[in-house]
Amino acid sequence: MTFGFTPSAAAPSPNPAAVAAIPDSGEPLTRMLEPAEWSAAEIPLLRDPREVVSGLHARHRPTPATAVVAVLDQEERVRASASFARRASVADGWVFRNALLAQLRRVIPHDLRRRTPVRTAVLLYCRDGDGRWTQEDGAWMWGLRDACTLHGLRCGAYITLTRDGWQVLGEGRGGRRPSAGSPPEDLSAADAPPQPRMGGAASELLRRASAR
Repeated sequence: MTFGFTPSAAAPSPNPAAVAAIPDSGEPLTRMLEPAEWSAAEIPLLRDPREVVSGLHARHRPTPATAVVAVLDQEERVRASASFARRASVADGWVFRNALLAQLRRVIPHDLRRRTPVRTAVLLYCRDGDGRWTQEDGAWMWGLRDACTLHGLRCGAYITLTRDGWQVLGEGRGGRRPSAGSPPEDLSAADAPPQPRMGGAASELLRRASAR
């Protein structure tokens, strides 16, 4: 398991038994969201989804069957993130909800005291296959929405990462890189301050300053 943020002492410890437990009701598992239901939920759009995907991919380097949950602030900066492997044998939103909630509790305090959520949780799931919706995706969507409600967060985008690239389900936005098989991008160059241009008057000013 990989964390992208130092756990806060204010965050309550999850109950491992609650994460591992699966309700034995004998009924078929229906805790999932269809694409139409997800679209009707009015999930907030990411301003720059590729930047978010590239950042999470570079930080966690997910492989198939790995989920990355991240909490974004109002400027879409990542405030906390965690990655973990899917261990459930069935695609059930209740189980996925508990796994996501356990990770959120470990990496960031809840916002349940706020009247309106100010932070947004997004989920990047790396899996085999193509970018088309599956029942497993529907279960992750259900789990993400419910985990956000229980942790006082806005429910954000659900993104799949496959060999074909990444896809924001329900929005029709995606790209070929990064993908499940691509190396992580070097983001250090983008974060580095711009270098001064050399030559001409600028070069002469630097030469005079160094000579003093």
